Amino acid sequence: MTTYSNHIKSQEVEKAARDYLEKRGVSVTSIAEIVYQMQKPYNEMLTLEECIDSVDRVLEKREIQHAILVGVELDVLAEQGKLSEPLQSLVAQDEGLFGVDETIALGAALGYGSISVTTFGHLDKAKVGIIEKLDTKNSGQCHTFLDDIVGSIAANASSRIAHRERDIEDGMSKRDIERRDIEARF
Repeated sequence: MTTYSNHIKSQEVEKAARDYLEKRGVSVTSIAEIVYQMQKPYNEMLTLEECIDSVDRVLEKREIQHAILVGVELDVLAEQGKLSEPLQSLVAQDEGLFGVDETIALGAALGYGSISVTTFGHLDKAKVGIIEKLDTKNSGQCHTFLDDIVGSIAANASSRIAHRERDIEDGMSKRDIERRDIEARF
C-alpha cells in the first residue's frame, strides 16, 4: 500500500471539484438557476447574481468539494466499466434501491440545516433544471452521484440565502453575516 504524506492545498481541492463539475456539463449558473427558482417566491428582490454568489460560497466548503470528487469519480469509473460487480451494475444503472448516491448528497446538505435537507428531498424528487438533464441518462454519461450532489449544492445555496435574508430582516449587519460565512466555510 502506498503511503501519501503530501499535504493537498485547499485551493487545489476546490479547483479540482469545480473542474469536475464543468467537465461534466454543470456550470455554477445552471445550479444558481435552480436556487433562484427555489428562493424567488420568498424573496422578490432576489437576483440571479446573488444565487451565483451563494453557489460559489457553497462550493468553497470542503465537505461539498469532497462529495463532488468522490461522486464524480465513481460515476466516471462506472462509465469506464472499472468498478467490480455488483457495484458496477448498481452505479451504471442508477439502481433505485442503491441509495448511496443520495446518502453522500444528503450528508453534504446537513451543513446548512433542515431547510437544506428538505429542499434536497424536494429537488431529488422534482428533478429541477440541470438535475433533470443529468438524471435522463441520454447523454451516454453516468450521473448516478452527480445529479444528487448538484441537488445538494442547490439546496445548500438556497438555505444559505434564506438564512441570510432572515439575518438581514433581524437587523444583523452585512459585515457580521460575511464574517460568519467565512467562519462557516471550514
